[in-house]
Amino acid sequence: MAKRRKVGNLLALSLLNLLMQRPMYPYEMASTLRQRGKDDAIKINWGSLYTIVQNLEKYGFIETVEVVREGRQPERTTYQITEAGRAELMGWLRELLSVPEREYTGFEAALGESAILPPDELASLLRQRLDTLDAVNAQQQAELETVETRIPRLFLIESEYYLALRRAEADWVRALLMEFTDGTFPGLDGWRQFHRTGQLPDEVRVLLEDEGGDATAS
Repeated sequence: MAKRRKVGNLLALSLLNLLMQRPMYPYEMASTLRQRGKDDAIKINWGSLYTIVQNLEKYGFIETVEVVREGRQPERTTYQITEAGRAELMGWLRELLSVPEREYTGFEAALGESAILPPDELASLLRQRLDTLDAVNAQQQAELETVETRIPRLFLIESEYYLALRRAEADWVRALLMEFTDGTFPGLDGWRQFHRTGQLPDEVRVLLEDEGGDATAS
């Protein structure tokens, strides 16, 4: 089971890693993360960065090393990682890498509710998604091939992982669409009939009755 972290936002993970390299002030941290494209791998709310920095300091994971003011500019606070911060970073990384975690996506949620749509409409929407996936995957593959000649692969594996996930999704959607096309998807006729007539297929009606639900269609 994953450990509950005092500062659990994944942006904190990247900030701690940045400060392993050298002390920085918050604006410098944000600029470096943007330059490295970290917002492609982590959902970042940039407005929360200062709050996360404050929380990391509050729990002793980072500490102030310098506060300077240039002219009329606001004070600029530079932070460095502490021994407790190093231990937190290493432990967090080891946990994330070794312990699979259940992750939830909007696509999975939508699939779970997709019976409300006629199957032919669902197939059309999935074709749109597949076209986008194939185009984006081809573009990312080309970008990886371009940068891998000048950037060590160690710093590209997160992009490789994302591409692998999206390719697997595209393959799954492609196979599902094939079942719709050749008619091998179970219960397809009953699904279509329900959207034409409002009459539930027998197997669905029985399932709802077993669950104690209302098996009548509106």
